[in-house]
Formats: sequence, structure tokens, C-alpha cells
Amino acid sequence: MMAELKLSSKYPDSLRQIIQSALSERLHSIESGIKRTEERLQAFENKYQLSTEEFIIRFNNEELPHSFDFDEWIGESRMLAHLQETQEAVEEVKFVN
Repeated sequence: MMAELKLSSKYPDSLRQIIQSALSERLHSIESGIKRTEERLQAFENKYQLSTEEFIIRFNNEELPHSFDFDEWIGESRMLAHLQETQEAVEEVKFVN
């Protein structure tokens, strides 16, 4: 389902530029966050010689003990998913007119 948002302004071109700039800055921030999160995930993967996907499967099957590292790894994995969803939402914004 596609939602449409209507805004009115005495200066529509300026408003459009402001919104486009804000979306661009937000997207850049999200992309930076994704890069940092992926680097953190890679560090865990290297340290434990497991992919994040395999780690989560094994952790959820209670094959691995609880530890601060593992809690952090799960948190980073969830953060990456959240950032990717947010990135998709921002990239989907289109100007109708």
C-alpha cells in the first residue's frame, strides 16, 4: 500500500529542497550506521569463526552459552536489520509532483 503525504507552502520549491536535503542527510547517516554495524558483525564473525546467520541459529537452539559478546552480537544483528528497513523506507520516498 502506498501512502501519500500532501504539504502546502508559500514556497513549494524551497520546501521540496529542504525535504530532499533532509532525506539525503538521513540516508547518508543510515548508510554510515550500516557500515559501522557490518564492521562490528564482521569482527564477531572473525573472532568466533561463525557467520552471523549460523551464530543466531546456534544461539537460538541453545548450543551456545550466554555471554556479553553474544548479547552484543545479537544486538548488532538486530540493529543491522532495523537500519536496512529504515534505509529501504527512506529510499522509497518519491515526490509525486
